[in-house]
Amino acid sequence: MEDKNLLDETVLLAKIARGDERAFREVFDHYQRYVFTFAQKITRSNADAEEIVQDIFLKVWFGRSQLLGIERFGAYLNRLVRNHAFNLLRHEAIVSKAKTEMGLNSSDNDLGTQQALDYKETKELLDEVVSRLPEQQRRVYNLCHFEGLKYDEAAAQLNISPDTVHYHMKLALATIREHFKRHALLYPALVVIFFK
Repeated sequence: MEDKNLLDETVLLAKIARGDERAFREVFDHYQRYVFTFAQKITRSNADAEEIVQDIFLKVWFGRSQLLGIERFGAYLNRLVRNHAFNLLRHEAIVSKAKTEMGLNSSDNDLGTQQALDYKETKELLDEVVSRLPEQQRRVYNLCHFEGLKYDEAAAQLNISPDTVHYHMKLALATIREHFKRHALLYPALVVIFFK
């Protein structure tokens, strides 16, 4: 989403912070498709993605006073969507497990539970390997992947060249992929989220 910034986005966010509904509509119209696509990629559900779009933009509107402190709105949306989608998957897994225990499960519920469990194991495995990366690789990976920065933005923040950022990111991803292979936990639908 970072590549899709609006012109005068800072001005629009300031207007939204003051309660300008027209500015909010402009930002919503610009970003809602990207929020939907990203949410759908994580949840594999159009219905869940539509719900996430509504929830995310309600959160933006009701928390609009905080928009003045946001420098990269695209990265901010990325984090909101990722966190909300994973919380939704966790909730669906809990509901599905409860239904299973009560004998109300179906094949759809089993699939939802398995997807959420796969995500949990994959996320734990990712957290484990990222925590073991050399410091510079870990910083680059976190800035580019979790905070949504482009290589040149991460380079400026770390006071290194974009080529160096690219080099560290390449090494970090190679280490992460090798770690996943060693643990035989390659869940294609979920791994794509982490290596997008």
